[in-house]
Order: sequence, then structure tokens, then C-alpha cells
Amino acid sequence: MANVTVIGAQWGDEGKGKIVDWLASRADAVVRFQGGHNAGHTLVVGEQVYKLSLLPSGIVTGTLSIIGNGVVLDPWHLKSEIAKLESQGVVINTSNFAIADNCPLILPLHRDLDGLREQAAGAGKIGTTGRGIGPAYEDKVGRRAIRVCDLAHLDSLDAQLDRLCAHHDALRAGFGQPPVDREALLTELREIAPFVLQYAEPSWKRLQTVRKAGARILFEGAQGVLLDVDHGTYPFVTSSNTVSGTAASGSGLGPNATGFVLGIVKAYTTRVGSGPFPTELEDETGQRLGERGHEFGTVTGRKRRCGWFDAVLVRQSCAISGVTGIALTKLDVLDGFDKVRICTGYRLGGKVLDYFPSHAADQAGVEPIYEEMDGWNGTTAGARSWADLPAQAIKYIQRVQELIETPVALVSTSPEREDTILVRDPFVD
Repeated sequence: MANVTVIGAQWGDEGKGKIVDWLASRADAVVRFQGGHNAGHTLVVGEQVYKLSLLPSGIVTGTLSIIGNGVVLDPWHLKSEIAKLESQGVVINTSNFAIADNCPLILPLHRDLDGLREQAAGAGKIGTTGRGIGPAYEDKVGRRAIRVCDLAHLDSLDAQLDRLCAHHDALRAGFGQPPVDREALLTELREIAPFVLQYAEPSWKRLQTVRKAGARILFEGAQGVLLDVDHGTYPFVTSSNTVSGTAASGSGLGPNATGFVLGIVKAYTTRVGSGPFPTELEDETGQRLGERGHEFGTVTGRKRRCGWFDAVLVRQSCAISGVTGIALTKLDVLDGFDKVRICTGYRLGGKVLDYFPSHAADQAGVEPIYEEMDGWNGTTAGARSWADLPAQAIKYIQRVQELIETPVALVSTSPEREDTILVRDPFVD
């Protein structure tokens, strides 16, 4: 049996939650390998709706769920998210949940800095969630982070706090803010430490044990490849690497463990926040896609920008992340359109491009080249086999496969877990 790595192949919000939940019910362990609580997943299981942003999706099914070292962890948010799920009947304990003890923490000072920067940026706002993700990753790379394992040694944290506060106090002064209140920070950490430490362990060891036993591991990514700090629409990106290669470093397992790479792809395109979006539709069609797809961010509630499917972007994402097969989601949102369009290339300065350029000005300046297809009148909602799909919907899927040069492994036709057409089983291939 293969392990599976799940990533978003667009700008996030592709419906990873439902797919990861569906796969998690067949996995033995699920590990989040990057991002923080800026990543929202909505799971629909029967009559219950679960909203996750930090916990791995497998926690709802009782599958062993691990927050890997590549994640930045807000311990206070973790506590509230666990409390919310427990109120919905989800059992969370040390047998089914663990946190990497070398995972960096998101602190109140990170949230402060995130908000101050965005407020001061004016028209240059990146559109962060304001949850401190970026500043926490900066401190990790700057070697001044406080990590989960440090919570067991708070009485010997002076040197680390000196480095951390020297950096943040200077930044805060620039914004006219007072220095970090070290005693208040330590008090908050002492209060939250016992809750976090009960789950802390060298999670790479536990994952190695699971792997040696021949169990199936699901690596869960957050956001999407187009938000990758290296390969995305920089600077309108997240602060971590969202590509599949991060599964190895962000979990503590080697690259030979990550297995089948499943890229989640929406049947159209959406984006939250600022940044280039070649196929964006600021008309009735875009509004129709947003309304039918209920396009509002799980974490922020912000309205998502909507547009036609961009095969250039997805092909690029699949190539960069080594995607084995895609899961095509929200096909039912396209039901009833007389015509549907797919972006097959770009025009820029008199040239035709078959890739998305790196420079921000070029990204903003490209014009999409469209291929138009007939839509379909029948419904795809709830389909569980090819026979349930209108013929033109199947043609659309086949054309998407051709253009992105990657086969379809799954088709999702509603938020319900079982409304899924399985073309190729990632855990077997």
C-alpha cells in the first residue's frame, strides 16, 4: 500500500478538507506538514459540519493525527479548536493526537506584528489572515523561535527571550508600540504549557514506527501551490513551502515515504485576498460561480474571487509538485452553464506564453487565451460513477486532463464524503 501526499494545486480553498477526510477514513495516520491555523477545512459527515484550521482532518474519524514540525502552532487556538470539536462529540486524546515537540509556536507578539504591518502597508497589503503565521516563520528561520519543547523549560528561557524581544522590540518601536511585556508572555506560556505538553513528542519517531508497521500515512498540506513562498505569486503568497516536497521535511520522514501525490483542483478557479488572477470574472458569471460554490473563506469569511479554470496554472503546479493524479472538486458548480471556458495560454507584450511568469508585473499583465466548450444541462451533484455524469461533463474532465498533463484520480461532486467518483486509488497506486 502506498502513502499519499495531498496538496492544493491552485490558490487554496480547492476542497481539500472533504478529500482528506475521505482518504483519512482509509488511512492509519494523518500528518499536517506546513502552514498554521490560517488554513481552513470544512468537513461534512452526515448531518455534522466540522470546521478545522489547525488540526489534521483525520481527527474527526479517530485516525492518528499529528501536527508536524513544519507547522507553526498557536497553542491558544489549538485549545479552543479542540474544545469546539469535543463539544461536537469528537474524541481527542494522546492515543489519536500528537504534536511534534520541535514545532515552533505562534505567540501574541506575532499576531501583533502581523496586524501592524498590514495596517501600515496601505495599498501594498498582501492580504494575510492576521494570525501571526508569517512573523512566526520569520522567527523560526531567524533562530529565535520558542518551540513546543521549550514549554517544558520555561524557567531557563531567558537567553531565547533576549533574542526574541531584541528583534520584536525594535520593530514595535518603529510602529510606535511599547516593548514586549516579557512577564505577561511568560505567564501566558506557563498557563498553556500543560495543555500542549500532554500531546508533545518526537513525532518523527512515532511516524517511523507507523511506517515500519506497514501502515498507510496521509500527508496533509495546507493552502495551495500558487501560494508557495518560492513558486507562488510572490509576494502575494503564504510564508511556507506548500509544494509536496515539504511533506518530507515538515513531518520528519524522508522523501521516499511521501508516496502518491494527489493535487486537489477545483473545476474553476478561486482566490482569496490580493494578487494576480488571470481568469478572474468580475461580472454575473463570476458572481454565479461564487454563489453556487458558496465561496467564502473558512477561516476569514472573506468572499473569494472567482474565474474560469486556468489550465496553465494547474499544469505548472502539477509539474512543480510532482503530482501523480488530481482530485477534481466542485464540478457540480458548473452545472447549467451554456458554455464553459478553460484558459490554455497567456498573451503578454505580443508574445504567447504557456507558463505563468515569475515577475509580479508580468503576472498582473498577462491576458488569458480561452478555449470554449459546450456546457451541460444535467446535474453532476451527488454522482458516484461515470455513468451518473452528463456526457459533456465527462468531455470537460477529459479536456482538463489533457491540458494539465496529469490524470484525474478522483472526482468530487458534493461536500458529502461518499459523493466521490474513484478513478484511481491513491493508496494502491
